[in-house]
Amino acid sequence: MATLTVRLPDDKHMRLKALAKHKHISINKLMEELSTQAIAEFDAETRFRAIVAKGSIEKGLAVLDKLDNSLRPRRECRTR
Repeated sequence: MATLTVRLPDDKHMRLKALAKHKHISINKLMEELSTQAIAEFDAETRFRAIVAKGSIEKGLAVLDKLDNSLRPRRECRTR
């Protein structure tokens, strides 16, 4: 496992701490979740562009729908 140092403005750091506290997780876990989400979105966009480039817009949109559906339950559960 790697260690990463990130420099953030103090106000952003405080907001991330508050978000982690609200979710009852550590800042480390929060950053892991946010980075996982960002990578999943990037991968889906990459797959979408590759599929569309092959001429299948419908299949590309299906990839984006799958990503949207996989993220939606997590967001809804945590906002309660």
